[in-house]
Amino acid sequence: MELRDGDLVLREWTEADVPALVVACNDPEIARWIPVIPRPYTEEHALSFVRGESTGAPEHSFAIAAHDTMVGAIGMSLNSLRYKGTIGYWVAAQARGNGICTRALRVVARWGLEELDLQRLDLITDPDNIGSQRVAEKVGFVREGVMRSHLRHPDGRVRDSVLFSLLAGELRD
Repeated sequence: MELRDGDLVLREWTEADVPALVVACNDPEIARWIPVIPRPYTEEHALSFVRGESTGAPEHSFAIAAHDTMVGAIGMSLNSLRYKGTIGYWVAAQARGNGICTRALRVVARWGLEELDLQRLDLITDPDNIGSQRVAEKVGFVREGVMRSHLRHPDGRVRDSVLFSLLAGELRD
């Protein structure tokens, strides 16, 4: 399956994405904000991920491709009753600041609300990840609050998280 916004394509992962995935996931900024990504991130991790064999991977996972190059990832997991989705994303260093993440989030949010008929979408960011919070707000997500001591990092720290949500009718174009 593919989702599109002009030249931006959200597509299935392929083994051809592995080298770029390894480079991106070893970026200290991605590791800083997404503690569940293994460190160091190896080719074996990437192969397991693109083959759908990773534990904890989102139910719907897309490579973000711009001009036929993988530049990020976006995924959505559904709750057990299938009415709510939780979205996560990252963009490779060379593609940041170009609106790619905002466009990808808007496409996935629209797909989740309209095609999957979800009633609610959630998104969680680190309190210090202002860029990710801005992306969420541009798409229409509303900051609901801070979840205290929510996310454990590999170094043992447990950090707060900020919860955002989007309901039908709130998506911004």
